[in-house]
Amino acid sequence: MVMKEITGTSNKILEVDLTTQKFSVFDIPEKDRKMYLGGKGLGLKLLYDRMAVGVDPLGPDNIIAFMMGVLMGTGASCSGRFAAVTKSPLTGIMTSASCGGPFGMALKTSGWDGLLIKGKSAKPVYLYIDSKGVQFRDAKTIWGKEIRKAQDVVLKEGSGAVVIGPAGENLVRFANICSGHRFLGRGGMGAVLGAKNLKAVVAKGQEYKILPVKSKKFEKTKKRSTKYINQNPITSNQYRIFGTNSHVMLSNKAGILPVRNFTGGSHGEAAKVSGERIVAKHNPKFSTCKPCTILCGHKATFNGEERSVPEFETTGLFGPNLEIFDPNAISDFNEICTDMGMDTISAGGTIAWAMEATEKGLFKSDLKFGSPKEVAQTLTDIGKAKGIGKELGMGSRWLSKKYGGEDFAMHVKGLEIAAYDPRGAFGQGLSFAVANRGGCHLSSAFFSLEAYLHMYQPYTTWGKASYTEFAENCFDVVNSLHICQFTAFPVFLEPPIIKMLPTVVLNISLSTMAPLAIWFMDLSVWSRYWSSVTGHRLNMWKMLKIGKRIHVLERYMNTREGIARKDDTLPGRLLNEGRVSDPKHRTVPLEKMLPKYYKVRGYDENGIPRDRTLRKLKIEKK
Repeated sequence: MVMKEITGTSNKILEVDLTTQKFSVFDIPEKDRKMYLGGKGLGLKLLYDRMAVGVDPLGPDNIIAFMMGVLMGTGASCSGRFAAVTKSPLTGIMTSASCGGPFGMALKTSGWDGLLIKGKSAKPVYLYIDSKGVQFRDAKTIWGKEIRKAQDVVLKEGSGAVVIGPAGENLVRFANICSGHRFLGRGGMGAVLGAKNLKAVVAKGQEYKILPVKSKKFEKTKKRSTKYINQNPITSNQYRIFGTNSHVMLSNKAGILPVRNFTGGSHGEAAKVSGERIVAKHNPKFSTCKPCTILCGHKATFNGEERSVPEFETTGLFGPNLEIFDPNAISDFNEICTDMGMDTISAGGTIAWAMEATEKGLFKSDLKFGSPKEVAQTLTDIGKAKGIGKELGMGSRWLSKKYGGEDFAMHVKGLEIAAYDPRGAFGQGLSFAVANRGGCHLSSAFFSLEAYLHMYQPYTTWGKASYTEFAENCFDVVNSLHICQFTAFPVFLEPPIIKMLPTVVLNISLSTMAPLAIWFMDLSVWSRYWSSVTGHRLNMWKMLKIGKRIHVLERYMNTREGIARKDDTLPGRLLNEGRVSDPKHRTVPLEKMLPKYYKVRGYDENGIPRDRTLRKLKIEKK
């Protein structure tokens, strides 16, 4: 088959109404493309223009957007990712997620830059998409099936699909969506599809070839990006060999490993679940997104079966945080979450709450720290909404409000925090507290600079607000281009002047002279990628302003739902209790950092974006 060509972007979005089983097509205005790039940013803008305040996340008026960035399909290094944006049934505010897997490429090469879905089907359906549009198909034969079984069926019709499992059908508030062996993991997007009676979306793909407008500039940028990736020790060695589980020993050494529902910080048995141990004992091989240069994803043998190696977040929350140090058991939990379609971070965090609440007599269950045998059945029951699983599927915020134990319910804004204890990385504490979607480690990924790379002193508040704001802007750009966030390591760290600077000098420049420090980095890799594909001019300073616009828009959308300073906080445990591993029993001094963050962000003292901030960023107030 000879493929047609799209030079730049198609700028065409499919809008589907499941209630009426009709679809329409609209073009992305050039102004919106330039102001929001694509991916997450453009998805937020489209929902902002279409959704009213107070929409029920599980109601027909909630919209979920699947958005392809301009890099999808071009072959840019680590560009095989797409974004989804919706209102979260777990948190009640906006949530977004980034995902690899084949669906993004399939939709983009079917001729579409995005897909908006609203309404609710009267019966279970799935969507088939090709260059002509959308077909609505009966899903009764795959409704109730586990994710991989359902995926096998629908992929007979196309080259990529997104699919939910029983957890999504049963409205588990942290149900996720699968694309291949990758997931739109956080905030309960699977429940949004389940509430709409939508089991899957499959795209034919391979109908169009995507070509950059400025091919020579694109190839030059790709060469530079690939060079940075291949010379950076994190992306060329650490992740390539050990995957994200290289974080286990780094976190353990730094005292930020979650142990026993975030009471510890480090543990003597941590090495048993480390990336190094998996390489030594489980025979891993690559299993990555495409196209990928970093190669962080792996498969390995657990319990006699070849499976995906659990990512660090899964290992951290199902391993040390439950005091379980058996890689085979953690792999079992990961497999169940894959089949049921559930976020492993929220599932692990919720089970840790249940274990502690059971210990304290607040909640009745057989769950115990250090005991893996009850966990597998509990996860299955959550996915099927059976027994105590029905309540556990509501998440730790809901449970702690009903049963007590709010101080040790480890969430922010309803989203369970990822596997980094911020009492050993104060900047990460601020980042967790202010992250737009809740307890998100990817909003600024500050832990890596504080605890792993030692570019910031972890036990100080100095400079933490400014860098958090800078990193949030950068990563909103990354998730809108769309490209893997791990490419930030080489972009930030590989330019020659950064490598020559002593750590102490770099620390000072990052903390006190952020604009100067930005000159040392090569953020132009991202801006040149975007401009070479679209043909529109963009420098790194305008790009960072776009990142700021995206972040502030999302914050403003959340404040319209009631989010304010009262919500920019951490679990009581992190604010009032020290770690067992820390003889100084330090806690996160959040109140010292929060006002400074609001100031650099242009928010008022209550965390609401000021009118002048919105005007400066050309965000129309509604």
